Amino acid sequence: MEKEGKQLEIFEIDCLLEAILLRYGYDFRNYAKASLKRRIHNRLMLSNLDHVSEMIPKILYEEGYFSDFLGDMSITVTEMFRNPAVFKCIRQQVVAKLRTYSRINIWNVGCATGEEAYSIAIILEEEGLLDKAHIYATDYDNEALSVAKKGIYPVSVMQKYTDNYLKAGGLGSFSDYYQARYEVAKMKSNLGDKITFAHHNLMRDGSFAEMHLILCRNVLIYFNQTLQNSVLSLLRDSLVHRGFLVLGDKETLSFSSVEDEFEAFDMEKRVYRKKNLT
Repeated sequence: MEKEGKQLEIFEIDCLLEAILLRYGYDFRNYAKASLKRRIHNRLMLSNLDHVSEMIPKILYEEGYFSDFLGDMSITVTEMFRNPAVFKCIRQQVVAKLRTYSRINIWNVGCATGEEAYSIAIILEEEGLLDKAHIYATDYDNEALSVAKKGIYPVSVMQKYTDNYLKAGGLGSFSDYYQARYEVAKMKSNLGDKITFAHHNLMRDGSFAEMHLILCRNVLIYFNQTLQNSVLSLLRDSLVHRGFLVLGDKETLSFSSVEDEFEAFDMEKRVYRKKNLT
């Protein structure tokens, strides 16, 4: 009976994902099963529903409910200069290569609420490259993008961000990059002016052309291998020859479909460089 119940739930989840795909064009069928099931169960509990199948009509007919579901699926765990050693590597090793370009295009994939994009902008500003650079920061979560565009964060996290900034090799005072008022801090407009925050669905949308640096950190871990390879191919196609790809600390190109098309620039920091295969 228990086995039959589990099989029935798998069928219900498959039907739910098909309904989402047909209604909204989001394809979650290749998400990592454990993470997917956990998030669906969480929404089930919050909705006071007993069965996954009961979510389907709500998904189909209540756009607000689907927005809540998208929020469940979106990964918004981020902070300024998260994992400072990675940003220090970008500053000390990758920036020197970026200097050789007349213009610099950077794609921050899965930008969530924008902290990573602003972190990169600060590094470019301190290295004298921000004027000739543009950062494209994308996510499929419109609510997270709304926060990112405003660039307003709780002032309570600024001390943590300051510590990260210094560990990442910051050259000045982190407080120079935001204005604090009451309980919030707003990032300086000269940083936001160089960032385009945009909706992009990795499961459906195409590549960005001529990127010199792509950061896609802690995104692939939520996908199965099929979707990982699809996304990595998209990122490869978006990079210029000898462009840089930065993954999360639990992610790797090993055993992926694009492994042979990249070389490890700093394996410990998960920084890769696209090979020139011509």
